[in-house]
Amino acid sequence: MRRWLWWAAACAALGCDDGGGSVTDVDAGATLDGGAGGCAADAGCDATPPGDATPADAGPADAAPPACDDSRPPLVMAHGLLAAGDTWGPHAARFAANGHCADRYVAFDWNTLNMQIDHVGDLDAVIDAVRATHGVDQVDLMGHSAGGGLGYRYLRDPARAAKVAHYVHVGSGREDGPAGPDDAPMATLNVWSPDDTVVPGGDIEGAENVALPGLDHYAVATDPAAFAAVYAFLYGATPALTEAPPQAPIEVRGKALVLGDNAAEAGATVEVWAVGAADGQRTGDAPAFTFTVAEDGGFGPFEAAPDQHYEFLVRPTRAGAPAVRYYREPFTRDAPLVYLRTLPVPPSFAGTLLRQVPFDDAHTVLVVFNARAAVLAGTNSLTVGGVEMATPELAGPEDTMIALFLYDVGVDGQDGGPVATFGAFPFLSGLDHVIPADATASIAVTLDGRTVHVPRWPSGSEGAVIVVFE
Repeated sequence: MRRWLWWAAACAALGCDDGGGSVTDVDAGATLDGGAGGCAADAGCDATPPGDATPADAGPADAAPPACDDSRPPLVMAHGLLAAGDTWGPHAARFAANGHCADRYVAFDWNTLNMQIDHVGDLDAVIDAVRATHGVDQVDLMGHSAGGGLGYRYLRDPARAAKVAHYVHVGSGREDGPAGPDDAPMATLNVWSPDDTVVPGGDIEGAENVALPGLDHYAVATDPAAFAAVYAFLYGATPALTEAPPQAPIEVRGKALVLGDNAAEAGATVEVWAVGAADGQRTGDAPAFTFTVAEDGGFGPFEAAPDQHYEFLVRPTRAGAPAVRYYREPFTRDAPLVYLRTLPVPPSFAGTLLRQVPFDDAHTVLVVFNARAAVLAGTNSLTVGGVEMATPELAGPEDTMIALFLYDVGVDGQDGGPVATFGAFPFLSGLDHVIPADATASIAVTLDGRTVHVPRWPSGSEGAVIVVFE
């Protein structure tokens, strides 16, 4: 049985959102330019600056921002199943690189696994907050996967549809017609891929349709070709750039949220350490920056050094939640949507799934996350310590593998095969693979020739290691 069919059945039983049913949420909030500034107090987000830096780590001095185009409606972007606002990081950077004001691209974070709370109402509150912040009558709206189902539900009501100028439907399945009320359809762009194995797509009668062959379910929301289609639809022009070039200085900010439900990891500590490119080991005795996560999950900003590798260490305050350590390639330009996902604990649905992962000081728990597209066997190469992970068993076309969990399943020091539980779900794969713990030693993680080195932290006392490729 395909992963998606299994997942749909699980959703029916467990009450998660499959993108086309009832609306849901517990923890939605607006992110303006990657942080909380400018949100209305009643919109489910914190109107104070995101994150609380210790005085010595307050980040770059204020400077006049470069001139940017604020003549277009703000764009509110809703992610899909198990995702978060960093889905839109590549597009947000591209809009900014084309001269648009970064604070007009707003990521809406919502819990795609909960059917008990009204996501349409949460989205409406965020849209109203964005309208008030920027003094506009209308915004543009974009939804990917389950976020597309949410977009269609939101726009059925004439009063809500009046707040939206254009709607972009991304990798979210075929609908009967354009978004909006039946008697007043609105301008709708439908971006889909015939190679999407998660949500079958197709042209929508009455909408502008763009099919992008060769893209998986996640890439259809992040690829340069998708950006070009969205830009042309919203602004009636071809973008000058479809990839954001390097810039300096580089400002980094983002959110710390719990994987799955996207609850803010409020009160957690985020330490940002400079690490060596060749081994991922820390190069100083103290973090370069330290933040306390805000009520909306926000942390930052700080000024990143060009070509510098960093470790982001998140220590949650939730009982039983392990620390997580993020390693990624150096930042090349402003990054307002850096998301640090922490691990859920039972009784949440995702927490129950991850309860099987043993945190033990004998081995390292390693997660590899590709933030642009799925890893595909035969097309991509993903090696960990020189061992190929992009295999047909883990990264077949039907898997749409975005994140790979590697750990010693029985804490027995023996490698095994794919973890069956992960095999039932889209986007996630798991492998019984032993990485002996030794924090003074490192392991190389390489995706298509790009390498990030990480220490082999003991998972029992030091938590999970997560490698992110952009």
